[in-house]
Amino acid sequence: MDRTILHCDLNNFFASVAVLDNPTLKNCPLAVTGSVEERHGIVLAKNELAKSYGVATAEAIWQAKRKCPELVCVPPNYHRYNEVSMAVRDIYLRFSDAVEPFGIDECWLDVTGSRLLFGNGMEIAEQIRAAVKREIGVTVSIGVSFNKVFAKLGSDLKKPDGITEISRENFKEKVWPLPANALLGVGRSTKNQLDSLGIFTIGDIAAAGCDVLKNRFGKMGEQLYLSACGEDSSPVATEESAPKSVGRTTTLSSDLHSAEEAWPVVLSLSENISETLRRHGLYCGAVQAHIRTFDLNVKEFQAALPAPTQSSMVMAEKCMELIENNFGFSVPLRSIGFRAINLKDAAAPYQTDIFTDFHEAESREEVEDKIFEIRQKYGKDSIVRGTTVNTHIHDRDE
Repeated sequence: MDRTILHCDLNNFFASVAVLDNPTLKNCPLAVTGSVEERHGIVLAKNELAKSYGVATAEAIWQAKRKCPELVCVPPNYHRYNEVSMAVRDIYLRFSDAVEPFGIDECWLDVTGSRLLFGNGMEIAEQIRAAVKREIGVTVSIGVSFNKVFAKLGSDLKKPDGITEISRENFKEKVWPLPANALLGVGRSTKNQLDSLGIFTIGDIAAAGCDVLKNRFGKMGEQLYLSACGEDSSPVATEESAPKSVGRTTTLSSDLHSAEEAWPVVLSLSENISETLRRHGLYCGAVQAHIRTFDLNVKEFQAALPAPTQSSMVMAEKCMELIENNFGFSVPLRSIGFRAINLKDAAAPYQTDIFTDFHEAESREEVEDKIFEIRQKYGKDSIVRGTTVNTHIHDRDE
């Protein structure tokens, strides 16, 4: 029996929330923009009216206003976006407990087990679409299919406020003529390589065959072939599912020129990662550091830890060691990313080394366990490290 998977994509989400909070903006060409003063003077999101003028995400504000002089620019409100996103997610949870977020404005739902209660996939999608519009005041486009890849494709085909079904019977007709980069996993670099092979559509990917794609792209090529042929079997992973890695990244309002300036940022990112690990009962076995310099060059380093840990301090120290040893602040940094990898369950065995002071490590873990308990009970700001108290960063999941 085929699964029934929905992909729900909130339309023009940032701009829609701005209109929700200020209805006078409803009929204005609207863009949510970063701060010029903090060097984020670009369009982060726009509404349909602004889009009709050719305003594009990621272009500079001055370029957008040249296209649309009447463009209204509003600052982002991340707290409000999270609030509305969670309210919409509560609606999704009425129809299924298998809800997988994909960014702040998208979710997959597996409603296979809900069909006896709420009807078929299209009927469930219509109930969700109507509830989101009625109760929240924003619109959602929904793809209905038998796997996650095609459900996401479906949600892109009818925007805004539309529902599209991609079935086993119609997917070749609906999906195969689409450009190759409409398929999940085909970014700019992969598209360019596919172009060089004469592969321009999703149908071309399917026709190329698994061996050709695997020889060129390795395991990813095999996955592209399976996805194009409708053979994606990946499950909808609930929030309770254990993540394979946990990452955070931030772009700074001013460049970092030294380890002393970078340390509070790294530690703050590490504390967020540590809290996520504790919620899932996971330990970090290695860390990755990801940096972007002022001239937009990107570098990445990684190293194993002596023993799996949840300690934000241990992870942050290793991250800083990687950055200093491999980069050394020869040029200023514009952004820092930090990822915990090689995650292990608390009960999993591991190999120790003879050089680590495990008594000290255990003491650190105990102190941070207590900090985590206090924050869980009284809020994140109830106890703050002095080092990070003046570190104002807007980190995001990687």
